[in-house]
Amino acid sequence: MNRMRRTFILVAMALSGSSLSSGAMAAPLLLSDTAARQIAGNSDLPLLFQKGLNDAKKRVATSEKTGIDVPAPKDPGGGYSHERHKVNGQIVYDAGYLYRLTGESHYRDHARDILLRYAAMYPSLPLHPERKNQSPGRLFWQALNESVWLVYAIQGYNEVRDDLTAAERKQIEDGVFRPMAEFLSTGSPEMFRKIHNHATWAAAGVGMTGYVLGDERYSDWAIDGLDGDGSSGFLAQLDQLFSPDGYYTEGPYYQRYALLPFVVFAQAIDANEPDRKIFERRDGIVAKAIAATVAMTYEGKFFPVNDAIKEKGVDTSELLYGAALGYRLTGDPVYPAIARIQGETVMTGEGLALAKAAQTNAAMPTPQSMLLRDGPQGDQGGMAILGMGKGALAQTIVAKDTGQGMGHGHFDKLSIMLYDNGHEILTDYGAARFLNVPSKQGGRYLPENDSFAQQTVAHNAPVVNEESHFAGDWKEGQKHWPTMRYTRFSDRLNAVSATIDDAYPDAVLTRTSLQFRPGAEAEPILLDVVEVDTDSAQPVDLPFWFNGQVTNLPKSLSIRTDGLTPLGVKNGYQHIWNLGDGALADGTGRLTWLTGGRFYSLHTLAPPASKLALIRAGANDPEFNLRPEMGAMVRTRGSGKTRILTVLEPHGRYDPAAETTVASEPRIADLKTVRLDGALVVQMTTKAGGTIQAVIADNPSETVRHDLRHGKLRLQWNGPVALFDGTGKRIDQPDG
Repeated sequence: MNRMRRTFILVAMALSGSSLSSGAMAAPLLLSDTAARQIAGNSDLPLLFQKGLNDAKKRVATSEKTGIDVPAPKDPGGGYSHERHKVNGQIVYDAGYLYRLTGESHYRDHARDILLRYAAMYPSLPLHPERKNQSPGRLFWQALNESVWLVYAIQGYNEVRDDLTAAERKQIEDGVFRPMAEFLSTGSPEMFRKIHNHATWAAAGVGMTGYVLGDERYSDWAIDGLDGDGSSGFLAQLDQLFSPDGYYTEGPYYQRYALLPFVVFAQAIDANEPDRKIFERRDGIVAKAIAATVAMTYEGKFFPVNDAIKEKGVDTSELLYGAALGYRLTGDPVYPAIARIQGETVMTGEGLALAKAAQTNAAMPTPQSMLLRDGPQGDQGGMAILGMGKGALAQTIVAKDTGQGMGHGHFDKLSIMLYDNGHEILTDYGAARFLNVPSKQGGRYLPENDSFAQQTVAHNAPVVNEESHFAGDWKEGQKHWPTMRYTRFSDRLNAVSATIDDAYPDAVLTRTSLQFRPGAEAEPILLDVVEVDTDSAQPVDLPFWFNGQVTNLPKSLSIRTDGLTPLGVKNGYQHIWNLGDGALADGTGRLTWLTGGRFYSLHTLAPPASKLALIRAGANDPEFNLRPEMGAMVRTRGSGKTRILTVLEPHGRYDPAAETTVASEPRIADLKTVRLDGALVVQMTTKAGGTIQAVIADNPSETVRHDLRHGKLRLQWNGPVALFDGTGKRIDQPDG
């Protein structure tokens, strides 16, 4: 190939108080000579950088004290051998970097000795005894973990390689790094050719191994694919797994996980093949991917869509690298704020710069409203984030109108989540999995992940005929996505509307969600309109899973106190207890709960003869694999055209320490809707006698002018949505 070849630089420098052993040629990966010299000669390192350095020293010291243990592969995720090998890879990484920064030979020797033990074992390893059905590993139960080990270990080896003997280098490279790189590439071609996070980790490990060993085959396979035609490999993954806005197809949890190999391999490519201009590719897609990952968080935790572990947040190790590189590429002040949450940075020049910036009182900024489009071309739906208020605890609504997200995707098109006052209010279940807990099926995804967590009813999404979207077939779901009708973002009114006509064979689903403040100082309110148009009369359910303790129930609900039955028999309904239900009087009802010292009232307006059910997850779950989360479900059994309107109103406060309660009753007293020419008018009447009128036009265009008569009022506005008071005055604009 006619392109600049990778260069290898001399690694030799004088350090304050010690000296690095001079060496031969080493591949630049993440730690440059300049950065290493600056770090080693700095006696006053920033606190967050020093924390990362000290933690690495403690990990290596513990390993040196307890001795090297390289057990025969035996256990799946969470078991001893699995965790021991993970730790060993981390120790090689730590020891290598510490040797580079301190010149202390015991770090080099410890990394060398661990790798020599692996070199003696790895060539003769068969496939793992607890291997997964797809992409099995040898050292680990799945090849993915092998790739992660390689990404870490090859970096550590790179920092000690020049000061090993030729015999030691040969033994380590021929015994572990070459056979592992080949096992993960030519030895696992189906996995390596995938456009998937597993293949990204493999590409990063194999490609960085190529740079360190000076073997262009490995780096070429990793970047351009085994076939060399760009149909797979790292560049294809960058192009196909991210949208133009940086959204990763499998969702934020897997974006967080996949980000590390994208970041570290991109840095290695930039250092060794600058002619590729990797950080300029697709208008800076690497920087956009880091920014999008950060944007999909609330209170430092990732939005738990798809197969997500809900506790994961920006303090995970994978984002340490992303925050450091993101700050280098953009200088965005959000990254120092994230570094303060993380509590440490990586041992690189980027990490040092970020740690310095984080010494100021960097606070997480107010969440920004945005649309992150999905799909390589940005035409496969998207995730809308609606933020309103000030500070990191501002109310945030997430509208998940994305594509399927491959096999980790859930069947919840047009679902929503809501965060407020530092808490998840309308919740997403995430994954049914106890990650790396051996007693829970070895930390694997549990059967309830398929039977409940992935099903539509487990989410805040419309369900027709008690069936999941796309009949629960992710491969079919992968072919379809919602159409984004519009988004609108402003200080007083945010809106998102999306529709999908192929989640069910004969139904069109449309959801429009408005976030608005009725006054400049008022708490934001969610107005949500779900419309289901079917060819024939079919039952429609709309669940709202919530986090909190119920304080007020509709009087029509008949609560079961002497025995519970499941809500249904399949598609997730078999895992839901029906705690009680009742008819909605005139189609209206209200439920109030308390979360984090604030009250939340869910007002509903549904077709006549609709019911409201109080539900809880956990039925048909003898192993207690499911969290007992609570929800409310609007259930209609009406005509082929169904509209369910919901208003979620935050109000009041409860202080258990002071034993005081303020405004535990909602302000909204009544909901009504009126269909006018080409628009829906939603009228909310407060207990104080005021009126708020939201208008939602059928035409999604931002340029269309509307001029309607509503009683004695004349309502005029441009675009799909607007907000008026009872006199017809616009209240969704800053100037009133």
